[in-house]
Amino acid sequence: MMAKMVDIGRKPDVRRRAVATGLIHLKPATIRAIRARHVEKGDPLPTAEIAGLQAMKAVWQVLPHTHPIPITAASVTFNVRSDRIAVTTSVEATYKTGVEMEALYGVVVALLTVWDMVKSLEKDRRGQYPQARIEGIHVVAKIKGRRIKR
Repeated sequence: MMAKMVDIGRKPDVRRRAVATGLIHLKPATIRAIRARHVEKGDPLPTAEIAGLQAMKAVWQVLPHTHPIPITAASVTFNVRSDRIAVTTSVEATYKTGVEMEALYGVVVALLTVWDMVKSLEKDRRGQYPQARIEGIHVVAKIKGRRIKR
C-alpha cells in the first residue's frame, strides 16, 4: 500500500477550531518550585507556552500526512494544581482541513517541555521518575463553522 496525502484542493475554506488538553503529574515539591520560580532551567510555564505555540505551527513538518495550515489564532493555557498541571491548547484557522492535530501536538510538546525543565526535581535516588507521568491527552472540542464565500 502506498502512502499519500489526502487531496484537499477542492474542499471549501471553512472556519475551524480545535481544543485539546492533557496532564502532567508531578511531585508537590516540584509544583511548589514552579510556583516559586525556583527551577534551575528557568520558568517552565512560559517556556512551555512558547514551545506549544511553535509546535502547533510546525505540525505539517513533523506528521507526514498533515497539510500546512494558515493558523489564525492559537493559545496555550495552564491550570496548576498541587500535584499536576493541565495544559490546554486552542487553535483556529479558516481552511480546508481541521486543526485538531495542531491542538494535540501543542499539548504534547508543552507537556514534554515542562517535564524536561523539571526532571532534575522529579528524579529519585536511582534516577527514575516514579511520580512524573503524562496522561489524558485528548481533543476536547472540534468545531467546524460556516463556509467562507470567495
